[in-house]
Amino acid sequence: MKKTLLIVDDNKDVLSAVKMLMRAKVDEVITESNPSSIPVLLQKHKPQVVLLDMNFRATINTGNEGLFWLREIKRMSPETSVVLFTAYADVALAVEGMKIGASDFIVKPFDNTNLSETLLNAFGSKKKNTQRNSSSPQMLWGESPEMQRVRKLVEKVAPTDANILITGENGTGKDLLAREIHRLSNRSSGPIEIVDMGAVIETLFESELYGHAKGAFTDAKADRAGKFETAHGGTLFLDEIGNIPYHLQAKLLTSLQQRKIIRVGTNTPRDIDIRLICATNRNLQQMVAEGDFRQDLFYRINTVTIELPPLRNRPEDIPALVEMFVKKYAGIYSKPEAKVTEDAMKRICSQSWPGNIRQLEHTVEKALILSDRVTLGIQDFDLHESPNPATDQSTTLESMERNAITSAIKIHGGNMSEVARHLGITRQTLYNKLRKYGL
Repeated sequence: MKKTLLIVDDNKDVLSAVKMLMRAKVDEVITESNPSSIPVLLQKHKPQVVLLDMNFRATINTGNEGLFWLREIKRMSPETSVVLFTAYADVALAVEGMKIGASDFIVKPFDNTNLSETLLNAFGSKKKNTQRNSSSPQMLWGESPEMQRVRKLVEKVAPTDANILITGENGTGKDLLAREIHRLSNRSSGPIEIVDMGAVIETLFESELYGHAKGAFTDAKADRAGKFETAHGGTLFLDEIGNIPYHLQAKLLTSLQQRKIIRVGTNTPRDIDIRLICATNRNLQQMVAEGDFRQDLFYRINTVTIELPPLRNRPEDIPALVEMFVKKYAGIYSKPEAKVTEDAMKRICSQSWPGNIRQLEHTVEKALILSDRVTLGIQDFDLHESPNPATDQSTTLESMERNAITSAIKIHGGNMSEVARHLGITRQTLYNKLRKYGL
């Protein structure tokens, strides 16, 4: 199908720039500075995607005109995807536009790569949304008493704006739980922004969270909104919150208290409207006692604490998880949904799974990839550690984890990428554990 893009903006320089950027990526680019021409252009060119400015008149800067034309486009051509073009100050209006029917929004001044990717995604938005609905991770609560208690707590706190701290070992599904809380919240129609604080370089901490102005530092070639701004009207999820250096924690605390941020290279405060969810696998109370984490920040982020239990404490949930992962990867790799033998399932349930759900998922995925049979037996699963019932108290968690890492290193010949994948943890987490155990 011919790809036609309609750009409606009263800034002719913007029209020229976007047309030049997109003309090699789509079949036809139509530009228009007068939004009153939209009905005629829709009928004549039948564009699949419209890039629509939020403001057209110099004396009117509320974004209401953009929302009006968004409604008109969706009324006249419901199948047309609309991407909103907005200034940073109007992000909340853009979020409102997505509730009305916009597929996405772009903030000015724009980044070429981000703009082109967003517009190209909009051409396949129906297909993309269908794929997302069929393959996006699902929150499987299970039947264990531990997870049922978590579920009841989540159902109570999700509709509020209370700050939530999710704790638990690596691989227990803290990121998935954060998404579920967002889905059940009153902000579900807004964005959820996820920041892995363990992966953020310290020197880029402020730029990542608060954004920066053009020229604020060497590589700041354009204005950029930080995660606090792009999460406006939705949820900001800070994963691995315990990894924030102490001297930067005060900056985060100030932003949360004042509900304002200041971009790097500017002096202008910007209001923020976010619901904060944090997660950690570390003992923050112990870190507070040892002077590694601010007590006032700790109290600020954990209005409600939700602890996810490790997989070894809820073995009754494992069969349902295995079934879910088999179905997921059978679809991804176009394979029949194999049945797991009873002996294999018993063996899987008897494992300690130091990498928790993430490790279990990778193990099932590997079995589906390598096996061509319609049944999966013990031999199909990468189960190198001995059965270790949860009732066995003779071995500490630390020693189990150390042994699992040592075993994985031997199995994969020291290839740390494969070791991390085998254990269901990130490379950075693996390196941290290597230092911890002196390996």
